[in-house]
Amino acid sequence: MSRSKASTTNITHRLVEHVTHRRYEHLSKAAVESTKTFVLDSLGVALAGTRVPMVRELEAVAAEWGSGDAARIWGTGRRVPAATAAFINGYQIHNQEWDCVHEPAVVHPMAVILSTLLAWCEARGGVGGRSLISGCSVAVDVATGIGRAARNKLRFFRPAMCGALGATAGLANIEGLDATTTRSALGLAYSQLSGTMQAHIEGSPVLPMQIGFNTRVAFDAVRLACRGVRGPVDFLEGPFGYFTLMDPEWDPTEFARLESREAITELSHKPFPSGRATHGGVDGVLTLREQHGFSLEQIGEIRVHAPPLVIQLVDRAPSPDMAASYARLCLPYVAATALLTGSVGVDDFEPAALADPHRHALAARIRVCRDQNPSLNALAPQRVEISLRDGRELALDLPAVLGAPGRPLGRERHLAKFRCAAASGLRPMSASAMDHLVRLVDDLEQLDELRRLVDALVFDTDTP
Repeated sequence: MSRSKASTTNITHRLVEHVTHRRYEHLSKAAVESTKTFVLDSLGVALAGTRVPMVRELEAVAAEWGSGDAARIWGTGRRVPAATAAFINGYQIHNQEWDCVHEPAVVHPMAVILSTLLAWCEARGGVGGRSLISGCSVAVDVATGIGRAARNKLRFFRPAMCGALGATAGLANIEGLDATTTRSALGLAYSQLSGTMQAHIEGSPVLPMQIGFNTRVAFDAVRLACRGVRGPVDFLEGPFGYFTLMDPEWDPTEFARLESREAITELSHKPFPSGRATHGGVDGVLTLREQHGFSLEQIGEIRVHAPPLVIQLVDRAPSPDMAASYARLCLPYVAATALLTGSVGVDDFEPAALADPHRHALAARIRVCRDQNPSLNALAPQRVEISLRDGRELALDLPAVLGAPGRPLGRERHLAKFRCAAASGLRPMSASAMDHLVRLVDDLEQLDELRRLVDALVFDTDTP
């Protein structure tokens, strides 16, 4: 149901107050640990993202935006203006669909947030790890708070838009901006938001670029606000605000626990480099095969019963000439790959794998079926059913998908994912360099200069 401005007057004010008053000392131990976990996770997938050829094209285009050396592109260490570094690094985090997600909000918060905050802090200098932890936590609260309030079907690309508002909030928190300046910055960010679901439907490579575009939104918004430029005040609740134009069916009661919820503790890992909506199918077929030991030849049909959002996001037909960006969002292809190889990795989206006739033959036996879940924004629960040719019917209910807070990866698998990602970039990171990066993030609250963290994100000079 759409809500009038009169019924939600205090929400924007509360959001701004949360941003301006929240500090590291207010965070629970769980929030601090979760922030460090997903900082490392995001850095790992960003290093993996350097392998995507489009990165070089974007760097060439970005070079025409202006010169500077305030920050670095993760992996290569190339020095560029801070906003350019945020743009490229944000793209690298999201370009393989491997970054964390807040499922109730349908937002990948850390892609925009971490790339923006770390580039800003590197350029500024003298910023410590506690400021980054506080800024990230507040930013995720804002991004996911706005996203989880939505009740309508996704139309705009919420990860980019909510991510930009969150990143703006995070920068305001790090800089210690007052309430008036913070509210202006958020209004200025709102005025620049971009990104729709059209790129997602088409599997267009511009989808992760929408993450990059919105990192620049946060940079410009905070810089303008600090110069005294005043943005729209009612950017959420006004007659042409976010909740009127972007997500008009929303529930203001979702903000009731804004100050205590610590949304950073609610993020889901993505074990596989594919759309989160494909993970239920992968989780289900691999678990059933482990339990029952059937061969691929025995499979008659696989049915993944899922909420309508899963249908919207990943129920699409595979083809031998599909792009990797499309295949990562194709549940039949991803689930077939998991059954054939035992998992899903970055190499499964190379041209030879995408054209593999065995994968396509198995994918043709996989259907995605809409269940009766009334929510248009739910990714779970799901149910996976397999009909075998010998007449057996197998089924598995998934109240939560692997990687969600209800089924967490745990530290061992979290670190295994990080190491796998960091080893799969344009140049593989050495084991010693990975260990160093893990130690830095483990002790992030003790780090007095975040530039040292970025130092550790440059490929080893002695690796091929």
